[in-house]
Amino acid sequence: MPASNQLSPGMTINIDKNIYRVESCVKISVTKGTPFIKTKLRDLITEEVIEKNFKQSQNIQEVSLVEHDLEYLYIEGKNYLFLDVGQLENVLVAPNILQDKINYLKEGIRVRALFYGNSIFSVELPQFLELMVIKTTSMEDKLSVANTTKTAILETGAKIEVPLFVEVGDIIKVDTNLNEFIQRL
Repeated sequence: MPASNQLSPGMTINIDKNIYRVESCVKISVTKGTPFIKTKLRDLITEEVIEKNFKQSQNIQEVSLVEHDLEYLYIEGKNYLFLDVGQLENVLVAPNILQDKINYLKEGIRVRALFYGNSIFSVELPQFLELMVIKTTSMEDKLSVANTTKTAILETGAKIEVPLFVEVGDIIKVDTNLNEFIQRL
């Protein structure tokens, strides 16, 4: 079990049954009193960042997250059903884990998921996806000299800004991290 003075960014730790990733850590030396370790921690479920101080040499419970490749199948009730490609088992993922990534899910898309035991903590989409445009805003609504984009709705339900030349039925490449149009294919 590592001590707090061995913390480094990227480590995953367990505090009160919550799993956090260390975003930053700094050793603070004070003239009066004892030195301590100041950290910023990201909750892997809520994505909330908190600050926490640790006494120097305080024991920390480090956890190992296991990465699995999952393939999206369909919605089952309020959850999302994936196939664990390596284990060939079905995995249900709650919407709060997926958050806004739900907008890019379609059958067959593969994602990376981090597990701790049987609990899934995060899902990472591929950075680029090729998706079909199913609807665009009409040009009369937004036509102006300064406006060079329009809103497109993709086959997954995601809404992004695209150039004026993109039409319904076009396949476009989208950056899922930035929610941005990359190119028309």
